[in-house]
Amino acid sequence: MTTAIREQTVGEVLSANGVSRRTFIKFCVSTASFLALAPGMGQVIAKQLLKTKRPSVIYLSFQECTGCLESLTRSYTPSVENMIFNMISLDYDDTLMAAAGKQSEEARDAAIKENYGKYLVVVDGAVPLGNGGVYNTQGGKSAVQILRDTAKGAAAIVCVGTCSSYGGLPYANPNPTGAVPVSDIITDKPLINVPGCPPIPAVITSTLVQYVTLGVPALDAHHRPLAFYGNTIHDRCYRRPYFDVGKFAKTFDDEGARNGWCLYELGCKGPTTYNACATVKWNEGTSFPIESGHPCLGCSEPSFWDRNGSFYAPLAAGLIGSLAPAGEAAGVGAAVGIGAAALSRLRSRARTQSRAAEKTASKED
Repeated sequence: MTTAIREQTVGEVLSANGVSRRTFIKFCVSTASFLALAPGMGQVIAKQLLKTKRPSVIYLSFQECTGCLESLTRSYTPSVENMIFNMISLDYDDTLMAAAGKQSEEARDAAIKENYGKYLVVVDGAVPLGNGGVYNTQGGKSAVQILRDTAKGAAAIVCVGTCSSYGGLPYANPNPTGAVPVSDIITDKPLINVPGCPPIPAVITSTLVQYVTLGVPALDAHHRPLAFYGNTIHDRCYRRPYFDVGKFAKTFDDEGARNGWCLYELGCKGPTTYNACATVKWNEGTSFPIESGHPCLGCSEPSFWDRNGSFYAPLAAGLIGSLAPAGEAAGVGAAVGIGAAALSRLRSRARTQSRAAEKTASKED
């Protein structure tokens, strides 16, 4: 890609591609709504895009299954082709780019040199440290070396998927490759985690749009965008009313399951999982696992593979207790013996107190 094209603003590229002002404004307003921003922020996004140069993006793939990239290429809001050709300059992605081997490595090095201090690094997959990092090498370099070299001149790092965000399945016990999340290696750059196994397509692209237009978004304690990870799946689940009145499916084919009752007793991790599955959904907003009759696995949470035991066992009593404020945990004890509505109120109160404590700690820092 020529330097002249790289220097174009997003607005100039959109205009060159025949995008009308009406369509452009509609897109910006829709994006603001999707990000749960105030209505007036659509105009702010529009003004910012008109003058913002497309950032160079380097996409690194390490210990992963390509599921996250597959998810990204199926995005519809905004579409991935719109992202690549209009809003960002995807200068390196060894899975999508036509070049391979030496040519692809040269493209990455050129992008780093030409955009030093300004480019965005997107990382997909955990980083193995075992035996000197030999479990993942590219062009004679280990994944950890590539990550460190590429991150030096980056403006920010976006971790796409649970593997790069928390270590994911490679990090699960017994972790034979010594896999770690990106945050264990890169500690001096702004970090945005977009976890999920894989993440929702529109969440990935919308997070990138928000970064391009407004910078690093508001994040939670796990560096996740609050726009998409600010509530638990349980908070917005359409089966929540059944939980509150204590109506639970006992098996996958009983009367409760057929009537759409709560899947809590079949192992649903929705009460402890922060994600937008219940609102944004999958397949162009068609459905999400719980709506398809399967309990949430909690894949956007750290160590989801190990920490909950069986995917199909109800949340452990100790874990439920940990959601209640100090002094109330003993009373919560186990799911059995406490009303679902009362348990829900305790969880809600615990979340409120936890967030208040985080804000206080942040102000003190």
